[in-house]
Amino acid sequence: MRKAVLALAGLSLLAGGWTSTVEAQGKKKRASVTIVNKSDWRLDQLYLSATDEDEWGPDQLGKDVIDTGGSFTLTDITCDTYDVKLVDEDGDECVLQGVDLCGSSEKWTITSKDLLKCQAGS
Repeated sequence: MRKAVLALAGLSLLAGGWTSTVEAQGKKKRASVTIVNKSDWRLDQLYLSATDEDEWGPDQLGKDVIDTGGSFTLTDITCDTYDVKLVDEDGDECVLQGVDLCGSSEKWTITSKDLLKCQAGS
């Protein structure tokens, strides 16, 4: 299945955003990212894909979900620029393009406003 990318320019998710902690492990840097859900919707799926790839990777949440007020930490991710797809409890999708997972902070906070703005761009 080819990766579907939605229009997302200017989201506060990216402006305030996606952040990570970087560690050197061997020759490749690795990232860890904590996603905090401050939206009104549970997040059921989270997919990553390198920006130069056509396919989405596996659901990073697996059997987990990110409940409202909850958080989830992705660890040991290769530093790169990714497209990110979030799917909420209603099946609504939000796709963020060109997210750098080698930033300097450790949290990405998702609000209802962020999700609605992203979904409206589709």
